[in-house]
Amino acid sequence: MSDAQPAIIRLNPTQYCHILDNNTNVTRVLIGPKTLARQDHELKVHGPDEMVLIPPRHYCVVKNPVKTDADGTVLLDDKQQIQLKYGEEEIRTERPPFPLYPGEILKLGPTALSIVPSQTALRLSAIRDCVDGGEGGVKRVAGDEWLFVGPATYIPRVEVTILDTIRATIVKPGTALRIRARQQMTDSTGTLRRAGEEWLMRAAGAYLPGCYEVIEETVFPLILTARRAIHMRALRTFTDEYGTQRRAGEEWLLTIHECETHIQDVHEEVVNADLAICALSRNQYCTVRNPWDEHGKQQMGRLELRRGEISFFLKPGEELVDGQTKDVIVLAPDEALLLKATQPFTDAGDVQRTPGDRWTVVGPTEYIPPVEVEVMKRYCAIPLDETEGVYVRNIKTGAVETVIGRTYLLGPDEELWEKPLSDNVERLLAFPQNDSKGVKLHENLDFVPVPRDRTRVVAYRTPHNSAIQVYDYRAKSSRVVWGPGLVMLQPDEQFTILALSGGKPKKQNQIHSLSLSLGPDFMTDVVVVETSDHARLQIQLSYNWNFEVDRSNPEDAAKIFQVPDFVGDACKAIASRVRGAVASSSFDDFHKNSANIIRFAVFGKGEDGKMKEKFVFPNNKLVITNIDIQSVEPVDQRTREALSYSVQQAIEITTKSQQEAARHDAERKGQEAEGMLERQKLKDEIAAERARKDLLELQAESSAVQSSGHAKAEARARAEAKNIEMQAMLEHAKIESAARKIRAECELEEMKLKHEAELDYQRKKDELELNKLSETARVEGLKFKQQIDAIGADTIKAMAQAGPEMQAKLLSGLGLQSVLITDGKNPINLFNTAKGLVGG
Repeated sequence: MSDAQPAIIRLNPTQYCHILDNNTNVTRVLIGPKTLARQDHELKVHGPDEMVLIPPRHYCVVKNPVKTDADGTVLLDDKQQIQLKYGEEEIRTERPPFPLYPGEILKLGPTALSIVPSQTALRLSAIRDCVDGGEGGVKRVAGDEWLFVGPATYIPRVEVTILDTIRATIVKPGTALRIRARQQMTDSTGTLRRAGEEWLMRAAGAYLPGCYEVIEETVFPLILTARRAIHMRALRTFTDEYGTQRRAGEEWLLTIHECETHIQDVHEEVVNADLAICALSRNQYCTVRNPWDEHGKQQMGRLELRRGEISFFLKPGEELVDGQTKDVIVLAPDEALLLKATQPFTDAGDVQRTPGDRWTVVGPTEYIPPVEVEVMKRYCAIPLDETEGVYVRNIKTGAVETVIGRTYLLGPDEELWEKPLSDNVERLLAFPQNDSKGVKLHENLDFVPVPRDRTRVVAYRTPHNSAIQVYDYRAKSSRVVWGPGLVMLQPDEQFTILALSGGKPKKQNQIHSLSLSLGPDFMTDVVVVETSDHARLQIQLSYNWNFEVDRSNPEDAAKIFQVPDFVGDACKAIASRVRGAVASSSFDDFHKNSANIIRFAVFGKGEDGKMKEKFVFPNNKLVITNIDIQSVEPVDQRTREALSYSVQQAIEITTKSQQEAARHDAERKGQEAEGMLERQKLKDEIAAERARKDLLELQAESSAVQSSGHAKAEARARAEAKNIEMQAMLEHAKIESAARKIRAECELEEMKLKHEAELDYQRKKDELELNKLSETARVEGLKFKQQIDAIGADTIKAMAQAGPEMQAKLLSGLGLQSVLITDGKNPINLFNTAKGLVGG
């Protein structure tokens, strides 16, 4: 290992290394600048390394630092070994570069010091006992916490650790901070706070919480307006911001009269932050339960009436009766209020009212019920026609009366009474086809009557030619109303329901009706009879009936209702007579004389031996006026077949006899028709001969007339044809002449227009050509002028003289006075040439 290390160790001024002396086993520090010749017993164990350099405003942390004396000299033991503080740490700030001694460890390299700005603080905690601020400072024990408030530079210490950085919270005007103490402490105002206690910081500005303070939240103000209030409740006894002492559980109201904004204290809670104002107009009122008096005391259980125009807030515990404001009750002339006193009081007009009193207020008027009055109901006068009415009951006496045909307003001790009717009567009154014929209720079980107003007088329109019986249970008497008419029931009256037999054969309780038809009408029944020879027959009979009653006689009127089912009673009586009469007759005899047998059996014989005209029921004045036998059918099948066969034979015999009679009559009528036809033929032939004679005469006359008139007509026709032909030729000539004239005029006009067009075209063409030449000349002149102006007079002169001068120079250069060159083919004007030579 020693062989691998250099023998010479060279250190720069900022370097150091650790040298181990193997003889003494002591390590020393070698600091540069230095050059060391290493001995054999020396060994370099560390380095060379750069010394630790701490810039200004920086620090570092060294673990296991060396021990130094008061002058900063490193302490050595008796073995010259450097003494270390094992397990300790040392924070070193700005100083000259220094080496790390053997055993020292650079735990944290050079790090910038923490700068605590304004409105910021470091929350520090002591991890061991120390003195903060040097000698004379504050003594800290392990676990203590405090703030290092900026602006400042924080120099760390090994005894202190940084828990948190706290920044100031800005408290805006009108807001507050809700602060809680983590342990017992004294706040910034000098107030002792216990652990868990909360308070508000209302001062505007930056607030830096203490080390034992926790900002829970920022409390924003609640805005109060003229239409908004706040309902508050105290959580514990305290004195509020306005100097009023509040007890735990106390509730109060804050309005704009106390403040415009309110910050909720920690000892109070908001029950309702948006309590709306109650505004009453002139036509409104309300009743407040549990109101507050002028001394600020709540009157539990009392009621207070407030009428507009007014606006107010409901104080704690107050509530509106029925939960809403109400409109002033405006009564029309036909309206009234039924009132009841709940407490003794003096009404308008010095009227003393006791609890339970009832009275009415009738319109037209405006009414506001006092708190001592209960409005039981509001009702209108009931307008009634002559055919309408209501049942009115006096609640004091219980008497019920009927009011019909006038407008009625109930009194304070009156009420409408509902008259009960049986279900069958209700259904008969509501049935849409209710008349004297009755209703088959068992076939209309699904019919649901429309609910009627039971306080209205029950009215029933009696059909024409019918009667209805009404029974009065109080007077124990009945009355009969004849139709057409209107029945209006009194409180103790009820209708008499008629339950009549129906169907074929008749069955009981098939038809229900309120009115009894007086007839005339008919009813049909099926009766089974047996002849003396034991032939059973089924007869369908139809009875015409009516009631013969004296309407002016009450006794006769009452008799028609003595028999509840007059239909069933009459059918049974008639059927018994028919059975008795048929039983004494044989089948053949009854088959031949069934109508007479049945009619005599029912109507009977008079003193003169003749059949009576009607059958009268004296009990109810019912009269049977006629009987119609609609069908007779045997009940036994064999009898029915035999009767059917005999009827068929009779029908066949009758049919054959009718056919023979018809054939004989047809033959007789055919022979008569043939004789009449022959006579008519002879008459027609005679008439035809006479007509032929007249025709021949007329033909002869016509031939004569035709022969003479033909020649006249032919001559007249030829003359007329010639005349027409000449007229046509004349018209044709006139037309052709006019056509030639028109054609010549057209051609002349066409040529005239053509020549005018050609002349106009040539004139315009000449004008254009003239304009063109004029414009071209002007342009050429302008162009020439511009070229002359552009070239200049001197230039033109020089150009003109350039050719002759050049020629003269060439000739003089050649030594010639003159020269002429030609090809011998073209003639040359020697006159001009000679003249030129002479001129030269």
